[in-house]
Amino acid sequence: MTPRSPDAPGSHDSGRPTAHGAGRPADTGVLPRDFFARPSLEVAPDLLGCVIAHETAEGLVAVMLTEVEAYAGESDPASHAYRGQTARNAVMFGPPGHVYVYFTYGMHFCMNLVCQAEHGASAVLLRAGRVIEGVPLATARRAKRLARAAPREVDLARGPARLCEALAVDLSHDGADAVDPASPLRALAASAPVPAADITRGPRVGISRATDRPWRFWITGDPTVSPYRAYAARRVRAKPVTGPGREGGTIPP
Repeated sequence: MTPRSPDAPGSHDSGRPTAHGAGRPADTGVLPRDFFARPSLEVAPDLLGCVIAHETAEGLVAVMLTEVEAYAGESDPASHAYRGQTARNAVMFGPPGHVYVYFTYGMHFCMNLVCQAEHGASAVLLRAGRVIEGVPLATARRAKRLARAAPREVDLARGPARLCEALAVDLSHDGADAVDPASPLRALAASAPVPAADITRGPRVGISRATDRPWRFWITGDPTVSPYRAYAARRVRAKPVTGPGREGGTIPP
């Protein structure tokens, strides 16, 4: 596969698959491993229009990707791999095409696809998409999480945590091989290209380092793209000391 410039997105097949058959996305086949054996800045825009499909005992949900972010491993201060390999990020240092899932804020899962050659540790975060198969199932999952009325269809996978909820992806899927045709969780090729003119790039969301790098890519004007939010440090309230000690002191939670 011939690499292309990261400033020229959309060279691989991308677009919206048309559904066919009983509850299955268009049979475009899984993406080949060499699709991911490239720098994340090349892979990221090419993933727009591709599909993540997850078959569970409940049924199939498939999401067409509309927004992604590239992370460049040990050369990227915003990457989980920046300080080297740990138990948490070990999948990023393995073969391309595997799923890296992490838990964040004590409540959410986020899904990435590993890129580059083994030990390259770069990945693409799947930020948002449109549910194209299994809308009722994805809606039920999101409504259960929200414990209230079902969300709008456009919001089902609008954000990385929502995308994982709609697909029922959690830490048990960390390390899954998304390019294995037999895998329940797989990355499918798109049926038509997203023109380069329809792809926008800009700063990544909610990071505190390398904030100037325009490594987020999205389908221009798509309503499922998540809103941009710059990083803001989370405010943590100190808890009052209730045990023996000086009066009026505080301790961190």
